[in-house]
Amino acid sequence: MAAVGYAGVLRELLPIALWREDTHGRVVEWSLAAQDLLGYRPEDVIGRPATPLLVPEANRELAGQLTRRVQAGETVVGTLPVRHRDGHDVTMEMWIVPARDPQGSPGAMLIAVETSEVLRMRDSLAALESLFTQSPIGLATLGPDLRFLRVNDALARMNGVSAAAHLGKRLTEVVPGVNATALESMMWQVLERGTAVVDARRTGRTAADPDRDRTWSCSYAPLLDNAGRRLGLIASLIDITDSEQAQIDAERARHRFALLAEAGARIGTTLDLHQTAEEVVQVLVPQLADSADVQMLESVLEPDESAASTRGVLRRLAARFPDPTAPTAKLAAGQTIQIPLGSVYEQVIHDGVPMNLYTSDVPALIKEPRAEALRTYLTTHIGSARLVPLVARGKVLGAVAVTRVRGREPFDQQDCVLIDELVARAALNIDNARMYTTQRAAALTLQRSLTNSALPDVTGLELTGRYLPASAHDVGGDWFDVITLPEGRTGLVIGDVMGHGIHAAAVMGQLRTAVRTLARHDIPPERMLSSLDAVVADLGEDEMATCVYAVHDPATGVCVIARAGHPPPAVVGPDGTIAFLDGPQGTPLGTGGHDFRTEQVPLPPGSLLALYTDGLIEARGRDLDQGMAQLGQALRQVGRPLEELCDGILDRLLPHPAQDDVAVLLARTLPGIRS
Repeated sequence: MAAVGYAGVLRELLPIALWREDTHGRVVEWSLAAQDLLGYRPEDVIGRPATPLLVPEANRELAGQLTRRVQAGETVVGTLPVRHRDGHDVTMEMWIVPARDPQGSPGAMLIAVETSEVLRMRDSLAALESLFTQSPIGLATLGPDLRFLRVNDALARMNGVSAAAHLGKRLTEVVPGVNATALESMMWQVLERGTAVVDARRTGRTAADPDRDRTWSCSYAPLLDNAGRRLGLIASLIDITDSEQAQIDAERARHRFALLAEAGARIGTTLDLHQTAEEVVQVLVPQLADSADVQMLESVLEPDESAASTRGVLRRLAARFPDPTAPTAKLAAGQTIQIPLGSVYEQVIHDGVPMNLYTSDVPALIKEPRAEALRTYLTTHIGSARLVPLVARGKVLGAVAVTRVRGREPFDQQDCVLIDELVARAALNIDNARMYTTQRAAALTLQRSLTNSALPDVTGLELTGRYLPASAHDVGGDWFDVITLPEGRTGLVIGDVMGHGIHAAAVMGQLRTAVRTLARHDIPPERMLSSLDAVVADLGEDEMATCVYAVHDPATGVCVIARAGHPPPAVVGPDGTIAFLDGPQGTPLGTGGHDFRTEQVPLPPGSLLALYTDGLIEARGRDLDQGMAQLGQALRQVGRPLEELCDGILDRLLPHPAQDDVAVLLARTLPGIRS
């Protein structure tokens, strides 16, 4: 059947003209192919002499010689021109064989093929043969019954079966281990529909590589003749195992880089220690692990505690586990864990080197006597685990434990490298948050110890004050103080040291001490600021501060005020009028300015003096003028109790969260004092 099919294909691809001549050289038979090639219809040539009709004049003598040789019983083969009906010559490969005419006399059968078509087919067949024998692509032709008709060496090598062993067999018989049944189903569809399938992927193992899965790109196209008859299939296969693996590796690399970029963007968004630990967990789960547990050494978190109480103790900062209904829900932030002696946990903390954990290692930290269900759950549900130390600035801070549940692919080498890199980056953010938390707590403690928690009772004034550290930055050097002076007078001071943190708080403490020391000598405001300028200058070139020092005398009802680069105090009169003092502003302390001047402000009974630092009136999206205008609006409620008034000012002007620390000091003159 296949041979007949190929003969039909040959006739379609290479038209063969046939005609017969009788003993007198007249045409007695004319094929359709001859009509297509030479343009003559049968009625145009049958019964007519062939030579004057078909042979060019220059070849007629040769034609007569060939005719006599054939009638004598000889077969002649050669390349001869034949005249087309429109007059041009068609060069043809001709076979002229003896054949009896209808009367039984010697005649001739002429078989002719256009020379150019023969050459084209020869080249095509040579190219096809070269493709089959030399192509690195696996090629095969299959008949309509999907049995192999021809297989090239490349496909034979892929399948680990010789080309000869393929012939006459179906794919399911040659390589059953490549899901051959599904592929044959696809090939049947190609035959039935007459449409090709390109790049169908198959994965499996063949005799050529029995211990490794390989992947092929398979394409199938129908072999059809010009009449649309299905003659079979041609199959081409490319081994794409290496390129597929390279693509997988590239995708994993892209994923790793994306995770690292995400970690850089998501971890350390704040300087809050617990928030930073939670961000680490969110990056790790579920993209890399099914659970993550961030633990820090208690000795790092509480360095001031006794070594005996914190040695070998971990505190859980953040954790996430896959099943909120499982016993792992008991593992919550804030819990402390004693590291078992001689365990891998102790080794990782001591050596600062990551380790993969055995299943039995995972529940080893669970020492509570009632935690048997949790230990059992971890033992039966964890498929793989890794413990990575948190190392920053050469110091081990704690560890991060990550796990994958059973049924999920265990951590491989690339996973471990990525997890270790993420934890290493996170460790620095965690250490920054830890140091910030520690320093901020110390600064707050120092700030509070140096700032009055209770203002003194003084003659002629009702007082209140507030200090609020910023929630998004370190505490700073804002401060205020009230000092009792001789003869019933009161010194009011407010200041702002540039910078934040412990250093700014310490500088503030020195200034506060200097003010109190100088005030005992009853130094006037302008000289007070000159002395403070020298104090700040002695602390270093980069130190700077602003300050207001005011002395209130209840006997005269006058307040003498001097400023050193500080925002202007606000004064509210008994009738509710509000004014910001526009007297000499002075230069900030530490800049070497000596020309500090004073301003005398009358404060009759019922007046209010408001001193504040710039954090009260400055904010993003609000300039100083707008801030002062809002402060003026808040001060219009001057009749309210002083504590409520102060709280109202802060509520109205401070953004949430506050962007800078703020100090406010309010003084209201009392009635009954001679003015």
